[in-house]
Amino acid sequence: MSGSKSTAEQYADYKIKMQKIADVRNAMAVLGWDQETYLPEKGAEFRGQQLTTLSTIAHEMFTAPALETVLQTLKDNTELSPVERKNILLSAEDVEKNKKYPIAFVAEMSKVTNESYHAWIKARKANDFQLFAPALSKMVELKKQEADLLGYEDHPYNALLNEYEKGAHTGMLDTIFDEVKVNLPPLLAQIAQQPPVDKDFLHLHYDRDTQWQFGLSILENMGYDLKAGRQDISEHPFTTSFNPLDVRVTTRIDENDFGNMTWSCIHEGGHALYEQGLPTAEYGLPCGEAASLGIHESQSRLWENNVGRSLIFWQHHYPRLQQLFPQNLGAISLESFYKAINKVHTSLIRTEADELTYHFHIMIRYEIEKGLIDGSISVKDLKHIWNEYYRQYLYVNVPDDVQGVLQDIHWSHGSFGYFPTYSLGSFYAAQFYAAAQQQIPALDGQIATGNYQPLLQWLRTHIHSYGRYYTSNELCEKVTGKPLEFGKFLDYARAKYIG
Repeated sequence: MSGSKSTAEQYADYKIKMQKIADVRNAMAVLGWDQETYLPEKGAEFRGQQLTTLSTIAHEMFTAPALETVLQTLKDNTELSPVERKNILLSAEDVEKNKKYPIAFVAEMSKVTNESYHAWIKARKANDFQLFAPALSKMVELKKQEADLLGYEDHPYNALLNEYEKGAHTGMLDTIFDEVKVNLPPLLAQIAQQPPVDKDFLHLHYDRDTQWQFGLSILENMGYDLKAGRQDISEHPFTTSFNPLDVRVTTRIDENDFGNMTWSCIHEGGHALYEQGLPTAEYGLPCGEAASLGIHESQSRLWENNVGRSLIFWQHHYPRLQQLFPQNLGAISLESFYKAINKVHTSLIRTEADELTYHFHIMIRYEIEKGLIDGSISVKDLKHIWNEYYRQYLYVNVPDDVQGVLQDIHWSHGSFGYFPTYSLGSFYAAQFYAAAQQQIPALDGQIATGNYQPLLQWLRTHIHSYGRYYTSNELCEKVTGKPLEFGKFLDYARAKYIG
């Protein structure tokens, strides 16, 4: 009987159960990684069946009475350490949430996600949104059902948003994006008054294999452990983790766009460093998982923008880059290169946008997602609405579907509520990096020599090691002394672009 067991034995039972569930979920993650990198086209249908089977098994294991019993037994146990108690409380919360999902819904969501992903791939190849629209319509209806199953206050989108950013809500995001609308346009207008920046040299021919090797060297230099990870090619760059000792990244290469791969590597490398920094002793438990997607994105954005687009970063790496591509960059000064990689201009593609106009890309997706979930926007009108938003906020005309409504993979995965975490991540990143600059002696000098270990160790100590112990804003207050402040991002942007 569980009542006759000691606290340590009961907690060990809990840990075993949770790690078995993690094993099944990570087996799914391996199949998902393979699906986006190496899966043969004809294997798609059976892969969908395999993922549906595993997702059903994981759900059954997570909602099994035996796990719930041990959680209830330990919930009020005062002998647990703070981390153990937090694991129990968060797992109990997760179980209650997962019990709201009927098995049939879980199976249907897995099936539709597989269909939707392959429909998206097919639509992108044909440059035709109509090939994706039927599958997306199914997905949207399922996400509406999910919001109803989970329950929500004020807006159904809040239920989905909480899956990625616990505690966030539309009121919070509306306020933040209102600040974006008010504060960024005047800054962009100031930047527009500066001399024009030439970045044409970034779009010359850059050999694929040379780019690949350079990207790997950057990842390794950042601290990404290639003995605990690997990089591959995919349609859309992503990071996936099966445990802290197996964290994989993907990228894509455009031989006529140097930035495409380089900042994909740095961005995904930031995600991967977070995953590799999570405590292995907490594998399968909440404190062995990332705090939130906003915090996850803060790590990728910190490395990509605050570090990877800084002048001091390229003081170290640019001479080697000039040696690798002498015809393209030999006559280009470091200052010209730095200005080119930070050129601010409106654009079509979110992943290639500069770090300021990027937030209008996110705001557009946020407004569309809210509309799809509350029913004020229908999938049949989505392409038109997308194109209108891009004209209104970014002053660009969308020429085709691949550069428009088909550019992101997220909706094919059912990831509604995910996009806002990208902007939240940038804002957290600016606040974290400002704290790091204050707390790490001579940080700028270390980065200028290619030494990122002090920064990585600071991130590991102050952010990575806690897992889900703190919510995003709790963590932000612990690290910086204050909750999230959009003003910190504005300070960073003004200092960088205006001086």
